[in-house]
Formats: sequence, structure tokens, C-alpha cells
Amino acid sequence: MSEIRNKVVVITGASSGIGEATAIHLAQQGAKLVLGARWVQRLEQVAQRIEQLAGNVTFKETDVRRRNDLTNLVELALSRFGRLDVFMNNAGIAPVSLLDDFRVDDWDNMIDTNFKGTLYGVAAALPVFRKQGFGHFINIITTAGLKIVPTMAVYAATKNAVRTLTEGLRQEAGPKLRVTGISPGFVQTNLADSMTVQKAKDQITAQMTEMAISPEAIARVVAFVIEQPDDVDIGDIVIRPAAQG
Repeated sequence: MSEIRNKVVVITGASSGIGEATAIHLAQQGAKLVLGARWVQRLEQVAQRIEQLAGNVTFKETDVRRRNDLTNLVELALSRFGRLDVFMNNAGIAPVSLLDDFRVDDWDNMIDTNFKGTLYGVAAALPVFRKQGFGHFINIITTAGLKIVPTMAVYAATKNAVRTLTEGLRQEAGPKLRVTGISPGFVQTNLADSMTVQKAKDQITAQMTEMAISPEAIARVVAFVIEQPDDVDIGDIVIRPAAQG
């Protein structure tokens, strides 16, 4: 039976929301955490909370749009803990808008963060997993890619690219590596902070207030897939509020 205790887990986007909740939950289960995010002050606060729980944690300022940042994050895990068990690609943004708005800079930013950032995470961790003979990728996707609605076209496209990548990686991984995609619905996070169109931001914020589940719910799912036996690979999980259509 696989256990969470003493597993070395890298999490991107770990300064808030799902990343923060997952880091704290796994620390409570005895995991060793390596946290990355752009907002280093908030990241430090998360690390301090984990240390107060007697958790084992290290962190590094990480922008997933920069490939070297992901390489350095993995190297931090190896230098501090000697191995890497789980790499969780969690960092993401959602500056959604209608295509007619032609917010091309926002499109580029979502492609670079959501999709290329995940690719860079794979590029950083996969060679380590191959050398070790074990490892587990967990990619956070979204239900927005399952039900496409106006303003979400580019965001959903980047996340569905991650969905395709995750399945391709699973098929190439072989019998010793595990690959999981988790698609959350509305979760109470600060994702709306990345939105640059006020109308879309207000709409998403209202929907979050009305129905969103806590990021701790996603953290429990992450823990569930990690703690499965080593020969069990949970490929895809969708988790959404019961009230979400």
C-alpha cells in the first residue's frame, strides 16, 4: 500500500487556493513539501503554517512560464530530500473574455502559464522519475474544458490541451509511473484575481459565492490518489459542487 508519509511532493501555484490547501493537507499526513509560486511572500506564509504543524517544507519563487524555474524547483526537492515522489502541476490563470474582445496578451499568458507551464513541469520531473523508476504526475485541469461556455474558449482550450497531454503522458509512462488528471468545478479560490475583464470577473465571483466548494475538498482528492497502491493508477477525476450544472 502506498502511503503519503515521507513522500516528497512538489506543488506549483502553492501560495493560495488548491495549491495551498493541498500543501497543508499533505503536510498533516506527513509528506515532505516543496512549494513553488510567483507570490513569494504568500508562499513563505504557507511554509510557516506548515512548519507550525511540525511539517517538513521548503519553497522557492517559481514562475511556471520560465522553464528553468521548474528545473530549479525539482533540483531543490532532490537536494533537500534526495528524491521526488509526486509532481503536482497546479499553477493556472483565467483572464477569460469573449473572443471578439481580442485580448491576445491574455490568450498568450494563459497558453504560457496553463499549458506550457505544465509541459515545463513534465520536462523537469520526468527524467528524475525515469531515473528513479517511480513517480507520480498530478495535473490540475478544470470542468470548464468539459462544458464550453462563452468567454471560456481560450481558457478551456489551454486546459483541454493539458487534458490531452495528461492522457498521452499516462499512455507513455509505462508500468512504474502514475499520471492523474483532476478536473475541479467551482472552487473557492482567488482565480478571479487573474481576470482582466470586470464583467467576467464579477460573474465568476458571484458563481463562486453561490456554489463553490472549498479547496480542501480538492486537497482530499489529491491525497486519495497519492495514497493508492503503487500498482493503481487513477487516470481521471472530476469533482464539482453538487449544485453545479
